[in-house]
Amino acid sequence: MQKTPNPQGKGLAPVLQDLARSRPQHTLPPKHIDQISGELFTSLFVLNSEFAFRPLTGRSYWLYRIDGRFKLLLLGPDQWSAGHPGDFIAECVLQDDVTWTLTLAPAAARDAELLRHIEAERRRLQQALAEAPDLDAAMPVYLKQLPFYRRLLAYGLGGSLRASMRAAGINALSYDQARGLLTRSAS
Repeated sequence: MQKTPNPQGKGLAPVLQDLARSRPQHTLPPKHIDQISGELFTSLFVLNSEFAFRPLTGRSYWLYRIDGRFKLLLLGPDQWSAGHPGDFIAECVLQDDVTWTLTLAPAAARDAELLRHIEAERRRLQQALAEAPDLDAAMPVYLKQLPFYRRLLAYGLGGSLRASMRAAGINALSYDQARGLLTRSAS
């Protein structure tokens, strides 16, 4: 049996079309560093969950914790005939700017273990942002560990947030410098 060099069936033309679709299709507004870091965190949290489909903008998807892993599924908690497959965590929506929103389920918002996990992940991201030479360098470009659609969306996310940071004039700043701008503007 001959091995196929392209097991996912992705030829060059479809890949280029998917790349074009993964970028925001409109001009993005400037965003301050807290909004950037929040959107980056939420989006990476969703993208690091398991899913094997191409999400569409504006549609709800459902995040579950199943056997200790996070999985994004097409069915909401009330759409399962025999009960959902794990702990319902959140409703997730892919926005036009390639960021994700996440609305925690009430039970998940009271889950101390989940909240500790989220806080630990948030601290890791803030540390990575603080260690990057500038904000531009901290944005995702190519995340090899992710499968195709999640990698593609991470690429689009990085481009989207870079565009918003450029519009705000903070892309070449370090995380601490950008945070300092917020402190000065609040005074």
